[in-house]
Amino acid sequence: MPYGIVWVFVIGAGACVGSFLNVCIHRLPKRLSIVHPRSACPACGRPISWHDNVPVLSYIVLRGRCRHCRATIPPQYPLVETSTALLFALLFAKNGPTPAFVLQALFSSALVALIVIDARHQILPNAITLPGIAFGLLTSPLRADAASRPVRDALWGSVLGYAIPFTINACYLLWQKARGVPKEEREDGIGMGDFKLLAMIGACLGPKLLLFTLFFGAISGAMFGVSMILFRGYRWKSRLPYGVFLGGSALLALFVGEPWVGWYAGLLGPAR
Repeated sequence: MPYGIVWVFVIGAGACVGSFLNVCIHRLPKRLSIVHPRSACPACGRPISWHDNVPVLSYIVLRGRCRHCRATIPPQYPLVETSTALLFALLFAKNGPTPAFVLQALFSSALVALIVIDARHQILPNAITLPGIAFGLLTSPLRADAASRPVRDALWGSVLGYAIPFTINACYLLWQKARGVPKEEREDGIGMGDFKLLAMIGACLGPKLLLFTLFFGAISGAMFGVSMILFRGYRWKSRLPYGVFLGGSALLALFVGEPWVGWYAGLLGPAR
């Protein structure tokens, strides 16, 4: 098969997966089936024909409006489709036609859905994170190479991904208790959904890239929070969609995590 056709297939597959992610993003927060019924216009309820459901192209042809009621189609739909297609292309350029490409494409697709859902609703559905943990653990043998122990790394990554935020939350609750904050007024520092998201990231990426994700997620989340306080009137206790920053940092880890972790480890000097 000519290599150009392979690229077209990869990008097209990414766009189609992005179209499916839009269904998940719309339905999972409402606890609706992602299989039935078929896609319909949220405004008029008319089922969407197959020729109006072609990723990105249909949005352009319809000029961002429903064919029947002319209601505006949110730009989220083509953006998710385009972003997923771009991710597939970048991952294919990085890995080529290998099992690593397939595994990372599926993992990154789950992250895209979680990022958008958390940005819109501040929830991280179990319907994605729990199967994501299982996916990372069960497929870990496929990530084997001469320099790693992927099954052990997946197990440790998932355990640490859950244990680290759990410990932070427990310490925060104890600190509030010591200050005399009434039980009904105590707040969690990190949401339970973030525990499961980090366990999923750890299962799929291992403990080293989990720590990379935590570090950059914390930095980017803090920068966003401070900017919102300074310019948008947020308060220190305002809730932020932390999953957005963790998911984005995990995507970054897929591309630059290993060399950056190696560079940092080199600064610390050889182990003794």
